[in-house]
Amino acid sequence: MTSTTLKKIAEVLGLSISTISRALKNHPDISDKTKQKIVELANALEYEPNVNAIHLRNKSNNVFGIIVPSISNYFYDSFIAAVEEESRKNNYSLMILQSGDKTDAEIQNIKLCRQNRITGLFSCLSTDTKNYEAYSKLKELNIPVIFFDKVPEEGNFNKVTVGDTLAATLAAKAILSKNKKNILAFFGNENLSITKKRVAAFKQTCNENSEEIKLKILHVSSSLEAENMADKLLLKKPDAIFCMSDEILTGVMKSVLKKRLNIPYDLSIIAISNGYIPKLYYPEITYVETSGYKLGKLAFSSMLACLNGSTFIQEIAADSILVEGGSM
Repeated sequence: MTSTTLKKIAEVLGLSISTISRALKNHPDISDKTKQKIVELANALEYEPNVNAIHLRNKSNNVFGIIVPSISNYFYDSFIAAVEEESRKNNYSLMILQSGDKTDAEIQNIKLCRQNRITGLFSCLSTDTKNYEAYSKLKELNIPVIFFDKVPEEGNFNKVTVGDTLAATLAAKAILSKNKKNILAFFGNENLSITKKRVAAFKQTCNENSEEIKLKILHVSSSLEAENMADKLLLKKPDAIFCMSDEILTGVMKSVLKKRLNIPYDLSIIAISNGYIPKLYYPEITYVETSGYKLGKLAFSSMLACLNGSTFIQEIAADSILVEGGSM
């Protein structure tokens, strides 16, 4: 089926293409009677404007880009849901891209966003991304970038993060409140700013509140690595385990279940989580909530501020709260 064009409508009605175009834009120079006739025919023929042509004229469109490591991650899934809700309310659409946590794929995604003349970009950095030149090219085109979750350490970018310091502090205090002394703390990639903040806060809280604590800090890059590490270290019978993320939690819990440990009597567990994974276990895992949904709402507000002319560079952190389960 051939798409209906302005030319086709003009031929049927015996009017100029410019008249058809102005009528469909509700231009005051066109009479109401003529507008009605044109709109009725356009609807009958299922006319749709050429979006690509509009983009070329405007040098942008009403589409935001989102780059995440993985859509299947519950945290990023809820982030996307929040941004999509706000975008729809404000007449924007989304282009969602996955990097697979690979820098090369991330750069290709940025290029694709630039070619599609997006209005703005929300981006979660890949683990090894250190060069931000591709993002600078977007800024040169007046395309605002909001980094979220995994963000640059440099200060000259707009960033929205979960309350990393607060989340780790709350988790450490929850462990100490149960008089646990022998603690295993599983963290992610040690080069990421998100990890550095959480490690520093967790260690500081433990050191400030007790001299008797035996704390072992571990860094793992996947659920499988967390499982393998836990397989070895659970033999030393720790009192409590802290997991920095849902991915780490699933690996640790697989090891715990294999060893048939009784939570919380044999071992206490707490995690930083979006909230879905902890509820899959019985007893439910106590966690510090870092909501992807709340972060998405915050990120969208920051994006609108940029689009409305704000040049103020800032890092905003979402609140974290302790959610009691039965694992402590």
